[in-house]
Amino acid sequence: MVTDPIADYLTRVRNAIMAGHRVVEIPASNMKKEMTKILMDQGYILNYKFDDEGTPQASIKIALKYDKLTKISAIKKLERISTPGLRNYSSAKDMPRVMNGLGIAIVSTSQGVMTNKKARQNNIGGEVLCFVY
Repeated sequence: MVTDPIADYLTRVRNAIMAGHRVVEIPASNMKKEMTKILMDQGYILNYKFDDEGTPQASIKIALKYDKLTKISAIKKLERISTPGLRNYSSAKDMPRVMNGLGIAIVSTSQGVMTNKKARQNNIGGEVLCFVY
């Protein structure tokens, strides 16, 4: 049993990047699906697929994005911010900037999971889940 499914998600992606895998499979949840959609929209992954059939537990297959020439991943770092032991909440005006705006923070708000930039535009705060750059 995984006590922190979001940290497990980030660790599986991080390990797949370090091993040079093209595709990583992760157990699905609604939060992980929304995080995957954000990573796709921001250009950190190539594609994703939600597999609901054939297994009792649904899964997410993520195609990782690498540079064609240098084989370097589009994701440099995935960092968990808010943990089950220490939740990290931020208001709209105190929303963190990741690498001076070059990276993103994924935030869980009352209006769904979104990036720190979108949360600041909508003037809503929430739980800062992770940094991606």
